[in-house]
Parts: sequence; C-alpha cells; structure tokens
Amino acid sequence: MARLVALIVASLLLAGCATTGDTNPRDPWEGFNRKSYALNDAVDRTVLKPVAQGYVKVVPGFAREGVTNFFGNLNDVGTGLNNVLQGKPKEGASDLGRFVVNTVFGVFGLWDIATPLGLEKHDEDFGQTLGVWGVPSGPYLVIPFMGPSSARDAPAKAVDPSWSYSNIDSSWKYWTIWTLEKINLRAGLLKAESTLDAAALDRYTFIRDAWVQRRRSMVYDGNPPRVKEED
Repeated sequence: MARLVALIVASLLLAGCATTGDTNPRDPWEGFNRKSYALNDAVDRTVLKPVAQGYVKVVPGFAREGVTNFFGNLNDVGTGLNNVLQGKPKEGASDLGRFVVNTVFGVFGLWDIATPLGLEKHDEDFGQTLGVWGVPSGPYLVIPFMGPSSARDAPAKAVDPSWSYSNIDSSWKYWTIWTLEKINLRAGLLKAESTLDAAALDRYTFIRDAWVQRRRSMVYDGNPPRVKEED
C-alpha cells in the first residue's frame, strides 16, 4: 500500500505538476511538498509520536533493542543485494553473511552476533543503487504518510523487497509486524527530535536540506564529490 502511494504521487508529479517560481532548484514542488509535510506532521503529532512515547515507557530497553535488531537483520538481505548491484561484492557478502549468522545464532536476528565477529553492517537501497548507476536524484518529494524522498527514490521503493513481510500469508500478521516496525522506528527518532526542535526555525527546510545532503552522501558512501551536481 505504501509503495503504491509513492508510485502514484511520483507519477503525478513527474507527469507535469505545476512548479513555483522562486524556489530551491532541488525543490520545485515545494507547494505540494509543504502540504504533504503538514499532513505527515499532523499524523505524527497526533498518532505516531504519542504511540512511540508509550512504547518506550512500556517496553524495556533490551526488548526494543531486540526489535530493532530483528528488523535490521531482515534489511541486511536487501542491503547485501544492493551492494552487489553497486559492484561491491565484499560488502554484499558481509551483509548477507550477517543475515545468516544473526538468523542462526542470534535467534532470528534478535541479537547482533555478526558485528563482534567483524561483519560490518551497511545501509543500501535501490535508490542508492540507481544513484551509483548515474541516475540523478531529481526533485525533492515528500510522500504522504511516508515522508521525504525524491523523484528517483520514490519509484525505487517498489523494487526494495519488504523482507519483513514477504512470506506472511495472514493480513493481521502482516499489519501487526508492519505497525511494530513503524512504531519502533519512530521511537528511535524521539531523542533526535529534540535537537531538531531546538535548531530549526523552519522544520520543513531543515529536514529537506538535511535529507538531500544525507542521501547524496549515502550514494557516494560518505565521500561525495565537491562539485555541485545532480546525483
């Protein structure tokens, strides 16, 4: 469902959504994006954040860490495949090795056994792979109910497999795991949010600029070129 929303929004904007005159060149759809951001922010403040705060209060830290490790372990599969596609077989083997080790010896990933063994964890997705292949990021895009993305990354979300849900044949189990993942992810952002509130006069602009800079850095594995370019 979330991927379908991303594809629909990206397709509509790419098909010819009106642009505004005086805007950041990376953000020609700022009018739409600000409305989408306001919607997401309202949902977050009224639903996601309170639930995440309750989750932190009720669930012990070691249990939350186990949940984080579990979903991180599943994501290692997609990360490994994308590393291979990016021409980094060593890193890909490390990520896939992490999945095997943590699944077998870490009780389906609840414990991170692989890191102490020297298997480094990476963070790759198909949007980054497209960037490595030379596809420009395109305009910044805020997807309703999903958050920051770009014209390149939004459609790429449909390619990245949801290893968390791929073999679930029950709708209630699917949505239970999906909900847990989102709540756990939001809980992990609670501390960082205080820094954002203190630093940002315009939260939208702060988040946009930070997201664009971070994605560019991720495409170049932390070493982006100095020249200004679309990546």
